[in-house]
Amino acid sequence: MRKKKCTVLDCRGLVIFASRHIIQVKVEPIAVKRPTILVLGAGYGGLSTVVNLQKSLGTDEAEVILVNKNDYHYESTWLHEAAAGTLSPEQVRYDISRVIKKDKVTFVKAEVRSIDVNGKTVGTTAGDFTYDYLVIALGFEGETFGIPGLDKYALSIANVNAARQIREHIEYQFATWSTEDVKADSRLTIIVGGAGFTGIEFLGELGDRIPKLCEEFDVPADKVKVLCVEAAPMVLPGFDPELVDYAVRQLKSKGIEFSIGTPVVEATPEGVKLKKGEDEFEFIEAGTVVWAAGVRGNRLIEETGIENMRARVKVDKDLRAPGYSDVFIVGDCALMINEEANRPYPPTAQIAMQQGDMCANNIIALMKQQPTSPFVPDLKGSIASLGSSDAIGVAFGKKMTGAKASFMKKMVDNRALYLIGGAPLTIKKGKFDFL
Repeated sequence: MRKKKCTVLDCRGLVIFASRHIIQVKVEPIAVKRPTILVLGAGYGGLSTVVNLQKSLGTDEAEVILVNKNDYHYESTWLHEAAAGTLSPEQVRYDISRVIKKDKVTFVKAEVRSIDVNGKTVGTTAGDFTYDYLVIALGFEGETFGIPGLDKYALSIANVNAARQIREHIEYQFATWSTEDVKADSRLTIIVGGAGFTGIEFLGELGDRIPKLCEEFDVPADKVKVLCVEAAPMVLPGFDPELVDYAVRQLKSKGIEFSIGTPVVEATPEGVKLKKGEDEFEFIEAGTVVWAAGVRGNRLIEETGIENMRARVKVDKDLRAPGYSDVFIVGDCALMINEEANRPYPPTAQIAMQQGDMCANNIIALMKQQPTSPFVPDLKGSIASLGSSDAIGVAFGKKMTGAKASFMKKMVDNRALYLIGGAPLTIKKGKFDFL
């Protein structure tokens, strides 16, 4: 028997030649599954990834799912202001729905419970999710370095609610002192652990806030003590020494005291124990202890089996986790080495947002079977605020202090808003008190 010839004209139908008869058979097109891009965390890195994905992808090109425990994003670089009470907690946050497009991104309010990078499954309080590409952007957790009592008796500027708790706790101490028959001056002692970026910025805000608290609660200013303790031998490591000297002078002029090279060895409900020498210790009673001396990546990283250091992964140049072609890590959980300085890049908002942009581009490249690109940080400078109208920093290669640096700091904050939510978000949430 002679075989029938079959000719395919297109993907929608077949025309079969059989003897003198032509038979057309309709064939339905085969549906191609859209790849699922699962993004964990709506901080600077995660939200930047999603915003850039929705700008570049059509609705039928991929399924983008964003998972976050809250339905809002908060500016973590503003939390020190909310903690000190110089900025409303509501001002540091905005709804995620303001910046995502619902036809391109599915938002799931849930807490991530587990990450199985081998089974390509993520467990959450809203159920399990599978993925084709995973972006881990879960942010930081406080690092206590195993110091006894810190996790129980010290407050941490970890999120919006924690910042609100610190603000209310400090106000309670002032209010209680003013109504006590027997005044406990230690109630008005505030110890800040850490003289890094967060600690110094928080101290600057406290320097502005405390005079107002004293006036509000009829507390003599000389009864308040703010002490910064730092185990390292320096303030603001990595900053220009001239700028550091300026910062310390300005904070001391606001009544802030420093104890540098003095490790905290224990925290109790009454205060902290400091190591002053080889066998010398000092206990300082305090009504408020705020720990701002270190951060680490999210603990879930340690449960994935991916090699890490303090829950931070030394990612490949294109931001993928070593050994996993479909897993990207950005933000506080990503560790990248600055080869010029031979030390890790700091986990800043500036770098996290740039990583989110590159992460989105590299995922799209993989979808198109194109090569990925290496991430190279474009560092525009670093500025630390010392209160509402003072700051230090380096921007565009120039050192600056005072009002000029403060203006630049607010411009940096506003730019971050603009990159995510455009002009409407910047106008609603931006900082314009320099006008």
